[in-house]
Amino acid sequence: MRQWERKPARIGIVTVGHEPYWGQFPGLKEELEGYGKQFEQMVVGLGVEVVYAGFADNVDRSFQAAQYLKTQDVDLLFCFLSTYVTSSTAATVILQSGIPAVLVALQPQSRLDYRNTTTYMQLANDNICSLPEIGGVLVRAGKPAMGMVVGTLHDDERALTELKEWCQAARAARAFKYAKIGYLGHTYEGMYDMNSDPTAFTTAFGAHVRMLEMCDLAKLVREVKPAEITEKLAEIHSMFTIADPFIDPVTRPVRQEDLEWAARVAVGMDKLIEEFDLTGMAYYYRGLDNNEYERIGSNMVLGNSLLTGKGVPLAGEADLKTCAAMLIMERLDAGGSFAELHPCDFEDNIVLVGHDGPHNVKISDGRPVIRGLELFHGKRGSGIGVEFSIAAGPVTMLSISQTGDGKYKWIATEGESIKGPIPQTGNTNTRCQFRVGAAEFVEQWCMAGPTHHFALGVGRMNSQLAKVSRMMGMPLEIV
Repeated sequence: MRQWERKPARIGIVTVGHEPYWGQFPGLKEELEGYGKQFEQMVVGLGVEVVYAGFADNVDRSFQAAQYLKTQDVDLLFCFLSTYVTSSTAATVILQSGIPAVLVALQPQSRLDYRNTTTYMQLANDNICSLPEIGGVLVRAGKPAMGMVVGTLHDDERALTELKEWCQAARAARAFKYAKIGYLGHTYEGMYDMNSDPTAFTTAFGAHVRMLEMCDLAKLVREVKPAEITEKLAEIHSMFTIADPFIDPVTRPVRQEDLEWAARVAVGMDKLIEEFDLTGMAYYYRGLDNNEYERIGSNMVLGNSLLTGKGVPLAGEADLKTCAAMLIMERLDAGGSFAELHPCDFEDNIVLVGHDGPHNVKISDGRPVIRGLELFHGKRGSGIGVEFSIAAGPVTMLSISQTGDGKYKWIATEGESIKGPIPQTGNTNTRCQFRVGAAEFVEQWCMAGPTHHFALGVGRMNSQLAKVSRMMGMPLEIV
């Protein structure tokens, strides 16, 4: 079973110092360089590729560091302030390299030994002194820092968490770099919020939108070999529980021919992703009179749920914006499942959140279920639906919408996935509870202007989403 590549972020690090100190305080430069190396090793431990641009203590070395960084395809720059530095030393690296930067001021000691402190000792812990100067200059230059991390170099969980979140944010942003997002078919008729301008999408996210035809997929489905179907069936049986029909008359037994066809389509989907080198895909095809394209389109749910769980997000109803939201949540290790608002339970004060179509099986609360369906409500065809709840615990919803001037806007909220019964209709449904009542939440969420689809992921991700949106230059509204 192939695992699609999740590229790590490339994090640049430059340690900056102040050359006039070296002649005055012998040994200080070497000590500060050592702290820079300690910081580098800290970042290496966060699962990223580190590009170390050295120790810059004057403008000439800052220019050299910037030139080097520009050749290294860096996603985010940590500018480590080892002591007081002039803004020219730090700002030159940041402005000349053009890389989004976080200013990092982590002093070696949690506090000075006041009775025994020398000027040397103060300078060795003077990391925050130039933060206002550098931060202000970057704002004045129109290139403000992405953020600042202040604390101690050792045993500082808060600072380490901030650094980890910035690395996660860089990975999410990098997911769109050199990416190709497939667009198969067309949006579901009448869903105005789904319609997207591929050029505007590429301009905002950086990813190319690759236009695909159903004939591309149909060709690959036809070419699937029996051994490949057998292998995919084994994967399906290892992942899913096959459910009997429920009281809902649209449910039916899962027939062997249904499974084999869904497995064939799933293999074809794997090949489509590989052949066109896709990072994700938005898809929908209406179909007609049970023709080949309809039978393929209505049986993509199973294979696409497996792909989404492997890090290749698939968004139904050709929702390109939600595909992007799912990709972001996946690269933040939150999963990211295709979802919309379902009925409220005003007695338990929860909102059911789910959808038919592709889901992220990796974040299922227990073993996901597959259920036979005579029809997919509002769509043509019949086949197999995927049914489960998102893992119990904290969850985050991310919608990517657009404003009146066409600009992209992110909308997010945190809630809780609560264990409990869900409808057994072959769709995902998660019982979500929020900080306000169900009715009040729905009002606030919808007033923010989201698309009706969103990515539902696990964990509390607002802090990370704020970092990613800042890096990618799109506003985030927290509900």
